[in-house]
Amino acid sequence: MPVDPGTARELIHRVFDLQRVVRCLSTSELKHGELGVASQGVLRVIGEHGGRAVDLAGKLGVSAPVLSRHLAELEGLGLVERRRDPDDRRAQLVGLTERGYRVLEEIEEHRIQRLQGYLADWDEGRAAAAVAAIGQLSEALRSSSGHRPAPTTTPTDKEEALAAR
Repeated sequence: MPVDPGTARELIHRVFDLQRVVRCLSTSELKHGELGVASQGVLRVIGEHGGRAVDLAGKLGVSAPVLSRHLAELEGLGLVERRRDPDDRRAQLVGLTERGYRVLEEIEEHRIQRLQGYLADWDEGRAAAAVAAIGQLSEALRSSSGHRPAPTTTPTDKEEALAAR
């Protein structure tokens, strides 16, 4: 049976409300040194996937010029490095530097601590249920819209350490 229109409306309202709350928290509490929230998101995607700049732009849902500006900022801070793709000299491969991995880990730790504080009155079961529900919603929207999930790659030791957190 399809989702009732009233339930769909309520879900839309809840998702937008969550986006507003996250955006408000992001501007006030989640800035990390010189990095704004958008640059942190770019840093995270590079840390998770790395690879060709054009593919990263697609994963982020931004244009190549927008990604290029973020990459220039992150490269200037010593967090990202770019190099020519040996298989396609027109393309660039993007990856985190050692410092980039450290900063990404600091950002993740800070966010974990903040979220644990915000959810101090939640138990593990409630948090796990929220994780599952958000994951299912994201996957349903992604697959229904035709947006293909990011390809799985073999993680490096650093990526495995970050993912374990």
